[in-house]
Amino acid sequence: MQRIDSHQHFWRFDPIRDSWINDEMSVIQRDFLPEDLSPVLKENKFDGCVAVQADQSEEQNAFLLELAAENSFIKGIVGWIDLRSENIVESLQFYKGYEMIKGFRHVLQGEADRALMLNSEFKRGIKALGNEGYTYDILIFPDQLIYVPEFVSSFPDQKFVIDHIAKPPIKGQKIEDWARDIRTLAQYEHVFCKVSGMVTEADWKNWRKEDFNPYLDVIFETFGSERLMYGSDWPVCLVAAEYKNMLSIVSDYTSALSENEQNLFWGGNASRFYGLD
Repeated sequence: MQRIDSHQHFWRFDPIRDSWINDEMSVIQRDFLPEDLSPVLKENKFDGCVAVQADQSEEQNAFLLELAAENSFIKGIVGWIDLRSENIVESLQFYKGYEMIKGFRHVLQGEADRALMLNSEFKRGIKALGNEGYTYDILIFPDQLIYVPEFVSSFPDQKFVIDHIAKPPIKGQKIEDWARDIRTLAQYEHVFCKVSGMVTEADWKNWRKEDFNPYLDVIFETFGSERLMYGSDWPVCLVAAEYKNMLSIVSDYTSALSENEQNLFWGGNASRFYGLD
């Protein structure tokens, strides 16, 4: 079974385009390219990764496709497309010529309209994704979880995955509202979840492994071993932890799982969800 990091990013740093990378995150205010990630994956015994968009432009898709063509450890791409475009069907037909693109994502967490996913034009775009067999990554903050059941129930045959366990407020050790909404969402069996991005929601300088256990308990109890996948969120995770230290949080927690459950979590589910080779 291949070990897959289901969520990481590449970029050539642009301080204007990448303004979300503020001075507090200065450690990642530089280029991050395949030659930076490849030795990290090898050191931690991963066979490949899924590269996820970090900029909402189709130029980003072209950039990631170029990197994937040159680096075989990139097994798939989650790109960006304007889901509200009247030309969404034609745009998706163009990408059908690029097998490396497995799905798409929109940065819903940054939208002023917190319920944008329920917008009729947005939902028309999701329907088009499903018609072409693409996946969709749901990137949200916890306040948006209340809208997701209505959203995903509209598309029972669409593959969805929640990024970063919906970014619970781990630093403040608040869990009740998030846990309630996650339990509701997990009832939809076509929704998966990435165990990723947790360290950046914790206290960057003072987190402890035990801080994450209550959140991991909820995720594993609700989604189960067949709908969870590991993701690093590299290089964003570096603002709070080195790759191996971030990885150890999840490795320690999953060590009690059966061999089959571990195989699913560390690669099998990502391969099945994204249709990786």
